[in-house]
Amino acid sequence: MRVSGLWEDWLRFVLGLAVLALVTVGVAAWAGVGLGWLPVRALVRAAVQLTAVALLLAGVLATPWTVVAFVALMLATASWTSAGRLRSLHRGRRTAVVGVLVGASVSVGTVLLLGETLGLVPSGVRYVVAVAGILVGNAMTAATLSGRGFLRSARVRAGEVEGWLALGATPSQAHAAIGREAARESLLPTLDQTRATGLVTLPGAFVGALFGGASPADAARFQLVVLAGIALTGVVTAVVVTRLAGRSQFVAVEE
Repeated sequence: MRVSGLWEDWLRFVLGLAVLALVTVGVAAWAGVGLGWLPVRALVRAAVQLTAVALLLAGVLATPWTVVAFVALMLATASWTSAGRLRSLHRGRRTAVVGVLVGASVSVGTVLLLGETLGLVPSGVRYVVAVAGILVGNAMTAATLSGRGFLRSARVRAGEVEGWLALGATPSQAHAAIGREAARESLLPTLDQTRATGLVTLPGAFVGALFGGASPADAARFQLVVLAGIALTGVVTAVVVTRLAGRSQFVAVEE
């Protein structure tokens, strides 16, 4: 029996994704990177999650009040993921959760508030979901990068920290320079991508808006709002994470 056109398209699509994932695994194995089947597992997990999200979004867009629950779900997932990455940092799980929640809440709230007062983004449930989804994800990344960077630097510069503590400095003062460096380094990839937007990359929000029928000018406006929001998210999250991490004189948490 011949497979219907719709199923044939999906099968071809899945095959294409499988080829991309297997090539990734092959290159990593050839180079000795040591990823194993992680790229494949990550892609399969993403496919399952995106399918679930697509079904959820159909309900969210049909029932606007459910957007609050959906954003809360995104925040919880991002916090949990970043907390797992920072488990080696003293009180790292708590630090990651607070950093993600504060960074995402401040940036999403600011963008939506300015969107209402200054017209940065159109009002509507779909725009709330789009903005929150992008900024929450970047809060997760900023928390992970800044926290792990702080841990590495604190271990390398342990002697310096001990010296400051011996002189009577508080843990926050002893870790201040380490925290600033970790926060700055975590922000550089995002800021470099912002600087290269339009010349090196075409960001997803811009392309998505174009595919959604927006004019190039409107798509560019939305992308600029997203980039500004991402920068705010990264700064707030990185500062919160590194400041909280610096309050303890311990570098690593007891497992």
